[in-house]
Amino acid sequence: MLALRLARGAHPLVQLRRLLVAGASAGTGFLLLCTLAYAMRHPGAGSVLRLAWCVAPLAATVYFAVAVARADPGTRPRAGLSAVGLGPGRLMVLAAISTALACVLGSLVALLGFLHLRGDLTGLPFDGAAAELLAADRPLPLAAALTLLTVVPVAASAASAAALRPASDKAGASGARTAEAAQEPDAPAPTPSGLPWGVALLAAGLAVETYAGRSGAGSGLPLPGGGVTGDPAGVLAGWALTALGLALAGPGLTHLCGRILQAARPGAVRLLAGRVLQEEARRIGRPLGVLCAVASGAYACAVLYAGPRPGIGPLTALGGLLVAGCAVLTLLTAAVEARQSRADTTAALLRLGAPATVLRGSAALRAGALTAVFAPLTWVVAELAALPLTR
Repeated sequence: MLALRLARGAHPLVQLRRLLVAGASAGTGFLLLCTLAYAMRHPGAGSVLRLAWCVAPLAATVYFAVAVARADPGTRPRAGLSAVGLGPGRLMVLAAISTALACVLGSLVALLGFLHLRGDLTGLPFDGAAAELLAADRPLPLAAALTLLTVVPVAASAASAAALRPASDKAGASGARTAEAAQEPDAPAPTPSGLPWGVALLAAGLAVETYAGRSGAGSGLPLPGGGVTGDPAGVLAGWALTALGLALAGPGLTHLCGRILQAARPGAVRLLAGRVLQEEARRIGRPLGVLCAVASGAYACAVLYAGPRPGIGPLTALGGLLVAGCAVLTLLTAAVEARQSRADTTAALLRLGAPATVLRGSAALRAGALTAVFAPLTWVVAELAALPLTR
């Protein structure tokens, strides 16, 4: 009940983000139900393989839901809340419940849309418009459908709880470092340690994609829409490694951008922009890396289907739209969270007389530095990923 009251009284922007989570959950749930419909018509291993292709939209939806839960002002510990029983642990539970409610709403919308397109529900436009595709001539196993629809809410709520769990278990190991950081508020943020691992995984993923793209034997895991003559399972595994590598390397690259901006006698604008990038490296860098991976994958798909190959189907297009949309929305949500986290610092600078042009210039410089690093990186990875698919 408390989670419902907090959700009802939230800011309109917070409500919009929750509705977007519900929309992403509805799209992923609809894809899972379509996989169930395919299994009803074609029982066998092919149904399991089609279900495997839903992993990417599912992961993107869960990742977006976690970002929205982290950016929710209601999940942040504040002074006085522990006295009324709303400590960090209780706030974590409320965030998980709010995430689950949004995802359950999306799952219900997916079920209603699925039943409507099958023709099981009447009285609305497009009744039974996809009856043949969704196996309307066969009875729907309700238990299986409900089981699939619970995947997104359970995964999203569990991931949100894990991301927002209290750090009390780490207090004993890091208490001395916390005290030192409190005594030195101007110390720069520590460098993220994932850059070498990210580069290694990126290179491994590109190598796997190249080998799989030139392999002549198929693996039995065809891409939706067809068109790959090599080893599609290997290409998918290579792209997954590439995406993981970019996600791990993103924070390190963002921190490196901040260091470069502060090099060679920086002025106030460059110093502020570089310090902000260093502080926000972990929060912004990982969504940036994921977006780069999605953009490179979209470029590879565009190259793949540009030739004389069968076009992608509507379900494949829906899955791609979900992955790309969740990646963009996650980055925007992380940017909003970063802006909220430095609101006190911005207000203090304005009280001290810092002109607004300095803050706007710092924001523009940060955006330009990130674009100058991540845009060429995305293009290079996209070209290398698409090269084995065209030969």
